[in-house]
Amino acid sequence: MGGYIARRVVGLLPILFGISVIVFLIMRLLPGDVAAMILGGDEEGRGGASKEAIEALRLQLGLNKPLIVQYFEWIWGLARFDAGISLWSGQPVLAEIGKRIPLTLELAVLALTISMVVAIPIGIYSAVRQDSWVDYLMRSISIGGLAIPGFWLATLTILFLTIGFKWTPPLGYVPFTRNPWVNLQQLIWPALILGFGNAALISRMTRSTMLEVLREDYVRTARAKGLKPRVVLGAHALRNAILPVLTLGAIELGGLLGGTVVMETIFTLPGLGRYLVDAIYHRDYPVVQTIILLMGVVYVTLNLVVDILYGFFDPRIRYE
Repeated sequence: MGGYIARRVVGLLPILFGISVIVFLIMRLLPGDVAAMILGGDEEGRGGASKEAIEALRLQLGLNKPLIVQYFEWIWGLARFDAGISLWSGQPVLAEIGKRIPLTLELAVLALTISMVVAIPIGIYSAVRQDSWVDYLMRSISIGGLAIPGFWLATLTILFLTIGFKWTPPLGYVPFTRNPWVNLQQLIWPALILGFGNAALISRMTRSTMLEVLREDYVRTARAKGLKPRVVLGAHALRNAILPVLTLGAIELGGLLGGTVVMETIFTLPGLGRYLVDAIYHRDYPVVQTIILLMGVVYVTLNLVVDILYGFFDPRIRYE
């Protein structure tokens, strides 16, 4: 097992290297000069700043160095847990990320928890009651969850709550440990919207894998032995059908870290996603590069964890 994990970790390094190079180059290929934007006060840098002032600021920010030097300075800083200073706020990037990441993580985990709790029982029931009216209803709802854009549903939710109930979610962010009720008010609606789309996908995956497993010989043998239906479903069918669902859940959790961008922007939540949007608009290179690389690390790490868990859920899988 140790050798397998070591090989997988080494294999992930080229992926992360590719992510870092791509995001580094893309940010610098975007139109607009950060120094001119800071001095000019708008995206195009219009505002009367002199060329001398712009060049002086570029020198101060280190933007005049060759790209290869800037890249390796950034990577070397990350190796020392120093992502640099935000070009706009002047604050350490990792400190700014540390203040915002608890909200994003809580929102992503809450959304995934809602989707799993709702989707897995629905998928199992739809498989057991295949082609019943409940199955058709659940499948129709899941198709709607996949087809309806999250930003559109979030906008309608805010309009409905505001116009119909004169209620708006509290602004800002209050940690759960400080005030659980206010925290729930702030996150429940974006979590439900994110969870709805994920639940649609997970329920369909659960239904498909359960239908496949329920047709296996060992399930028919368990039924022929007179085992109770819940034992057949839980101990025999679900245990084998859950593996693809776990994989999908890990992928969805990684995707949720990026998907919270829209929800945090619409619901004015000061999380990592909204911080990323603001940084992209301001061409804040260190912030954008670090956040995207962090999301890449989380994504590949989750996939590694799922691969390792496979060995515990399925005894047929062995890592040499």
